[in-house]
Amino acid sequence: MSLPASEQIRAAGAVLAAEASRFSGYGWMRGTSGNLSVVVGRDPLVLAVTASGLEKSELTDRDVVLIGADGLGIDPTDARPPSAEAGLHAHIAARTGANAIFHVHAFDAVVAGHRWPGGVAIRDMEMLKGIGHRAHDETVVVPVIENDQDMTVEAARFDEVYAPATAEVPEVPALIVANHGMYAWGEDAAAARRHLEITEWLLRFQVATR
Repeated sequence: MSLPASEQIRAAGAVLAAEASRFSGYGWMRGTSGNLSVVVGRDPLVLAVTASGLEKSELTDRDVVLIGADGLGIDPTDARPPSAEAGLHAHIAARTGANAIFHVHAFDAVVAGHRWPGGVAIRDMEMLKGIGHRAHDETVVVPVIENDQDMTVEAARFDEVYAPATAEVPEVPALIVANHGMYAWGEDAAAARRHLEITEWLLRFQVATR
């Protein structure tokens, strides 16, 4: 497999470092927790994902690892391990067509998943527009799956709850992993960030008012 050009990898690393710094400032990526990825190739699928075990507020454009569709590292010259959740990133990218997948440990998302393990229902909130849904007359459910250390198990659980967009109803570009954190994705890093921030706000409101 030919790898993406080093300039493309560094550019992806710079984007992810900036986003990680932003989310660390929110308290969503404390210490080494959480992981972010962007797609750098589609045929075959290749993602740049934040390397494991690094302080997320201090990443540089070099702190990414390349993974394939199975979530395993593909650069024989890079011995650094990818994030433990890299396999789920790759699965979400393949399943949804997203080009950026962000995973953080936002506290209220974890509380919401604990309180509503069957999914978090949200209705009549103006902020729903930010994830592609109507502000009124539609109940949007942010799905929740159980946590597991095996990403093939998590991928199967994702498929059980993921509802692709239709002409009538958009997808919900976010997922809660119970007792763990949340994922959000989008066509690029800006969209994934927007979906993550808006979904977290909606979950925070639900936790505070229900």
